[in-house]
Order: sequence, then C-alpha cells, then structure tokens
Amino acid sequence: MQGEAAKPLRVSLGDRSYPIIFAADGLAGFADSLSRVISPRRVAVVTNRRVARRYWRRVKSGLEKRGYSPIQCLVPDGEPAKTLTVAEEVIGRLIEARLDRDSAVIALGGGVVGDLAGFVAAVFLRGVPYVQVPTTLLAQVDSAVGGKTGVNHRLGKNLIGSFYQPRLVYSDIETLRTLPKRELRAGMAEVIKCGVIRDADLFGRLEKQMPRILAVDAGALVPVIRRACQLKAAVVAADELESGVRAILNFGHTFGHAIEALTEYRKYKHGEAVGIGMIMAGRISARLGLCSADAPARILDLVLAAGLPTKPPQFGRRAWERAVVADKKRRGKEIRFVGVRRIGRCEIVQISVKELLDTLDLEGRSI
Repeated sequence: MQGEAAKPLRVSLGDRSYPIIFAADGLAGFADSLSRVISPRRVAVVTNRRVARRYWRRVKSGLEKRGYSPIQCLVPDGEPAKTLTVAEEVIGRLIEARLDRDSAVIALGGGVVGDLAGFVAAVFLRGVPYVQVPTTLLAQVDSAVGGKTGVNHRLGKNLIGSFYQPRLVYSDIETLRTLPKRELRAGMAEVIKCGVIRDADLFGRLEKQMPRILAVDAGALVPVIRRACQLKAAVVAADELESGVRAILNFGHTFGHAIEALTEYRKYKHGEAVGIGMIMAGRISARLGLCSADAPARILDLVLAAGLPTKPPQFGRRAWERAVVADKKRRGKEIRFVGVRRIGRCEIVQISVKELLDTLDLEGRSI
C-alpha cells in the first residue's frame, strides 16, 4: 500500500500519544510495528474463534520470531462477550499464565474484542499496555481509536468502563476482504457519521463511491478509512475524556444504543442500530428547527446506499423512555442530543427526555 492514504497517523495525547498504522499485508508486519512501541515480553492475544481461525497462527508466529511469548485468550463472538463475567474469565487466564506488569494485551478482532480487551488491560494489575488490531471496518474507523474501553450491564450498553489509550493501532485492510458483507456494511455507519458531523466532502465521496467502497476497492476504501481515523483522532486529541466536543461522536448513538438494548443485542449489529439512530437524529434535528429537510434526506439515502436497515423497531413510548434514560449521555432528566445543522456540521443541545420523545411521536406512533 502506497501514497498519502498509507501514511501513519498519530493520535496526539502528550505522553499517551500513539500511531495508527495502515497496512495491507494480512498482519504480516504487525509484530515489527509492535516492536517499535512495546519491547518483546509476554503478551495475551484476546480474540474469538472466528478471528483466531484465520489469524492466530500467523500472528503467533510473527510475535515469536520477534521474541514475544504469546498466549491466546478466546472469548465469545459478538456482544455477549462484553460482560464483567467474561472480563473476569480473561483476567483469570492472565493470572494463570503468570502475566505481570511488564506484560501486554493485544486485541485481535472487532469492536467487541477491542472494548473488552482494552477494559481488561485497564484494570488488570491497575493497568498494563495494550494494542488494537482491528479486523472489522467498524473497529478500524471507530472503536479501536480513542481509548474508550468497557463492557455492558444488563441495564445499558457500555455503562462499565474507562478511558484507556492503546500504544498502537494496526489497521490492515486485507482483514476486511474476508469480512461478511453484513459486517462491512455495519461498519459504514460510523464512516457516514464522520461525514455528517465533521466532513461534507467525505460525505459526498461516500455518496459517489459507495459501490466501490463496499467492494473493498482499496483505492476507494483506504482513503475513507484514513480520513475517518483522522477526524476521530482530531476530536479525541481535543477532548480525550468527552467533557465537551468529543460528544459529537455520539451522533446517532442515543437511539442506536436504545435500539440495541430494546432488541437485547440480538437483532442488530451496532452499526445497523447506529444507522437507524442517525436517521432518527436527522429527522428530530429538522423537527427541532436545527436543519432543513435536505440533511435528513441525504442521511437516509446514504444509509440506504450502504445497505443498512432504516426503520426502527416498534416499541411503545415507555420502552423507548426506559432505554433512552439508561444511556450514559443522560444528565438528570436531560440528554446531550447531537443534532445536525447541515452535512458536515453538528451541534450538541441539551434536551429533556420528554421533549425528545415528544418529538419522536411527531413521526408517528409506529415507533
């Protein structure tokens, strides 16, 4: 992989800064990149069976050649892995393998694996180094970058966690070529989000090149991944702990997380729920007078073009209220709602849960 799109990015956070490496070598160069930020030592590779079948031997061999001593920690596939129970099991594996404060954790997989492994690294022995090796589009453009780690509680998503930055993100486009199409499409939601909140040109590129991007055409996809990472890195550098501007990254997530919770994390991929949530957020923005009807219409069209679902599940108002109130972005009776002003610009507004749900009702009682 050559050219501007292949150049590493740096997430600038002072002594917690780290590089994002863009590769197309099937993880062959990962161990070399790792050795530049973490010296050879014992490492735990947290992954699931599906990813391990494809990459464990290759990663293990590369690490051993570089002098590392890797162990494998298998976790369940999908959202069921993001629990305190699974985190405790992984920590038990680390203790049994006699890892210590000089050891490191490697997250090899999608967003769930990354969130879980990062959380384990943050709390094991009060913190050990970890790196992200994201193998899904959603993880490469979003969850692997920024240091948000955590697990779910039965009452809400990502309610238990910490901000804990990785030492390295190794983003390899070749891992996306074997990704199920549904996973690839789900990842596009977070890319679309970046265009909505910060970059109208990126949004326009997605409108023009979506078929090529979904076909994993490197010439179309790699610049998009890099730009999404660049945008997120800039926001994270400005507001690491989400006390201000970083909240814009939650566009579409208030309802996205609610949809996941209402359907018990079984019906929708995270990106699918966020896609629906962005459509809902766009329509609510128009209802609140934040934007014209053009922006919500373009969001809907692009979510459709990405092959994502567009209609929210049907639940009563009380169910929606319980799910929205459980969201960690709530402050008392108010929600920090991320609305769209126009494509490329968003705004954070404080809105009561009642007003938000009243606005939803304007769209029809079907939701």
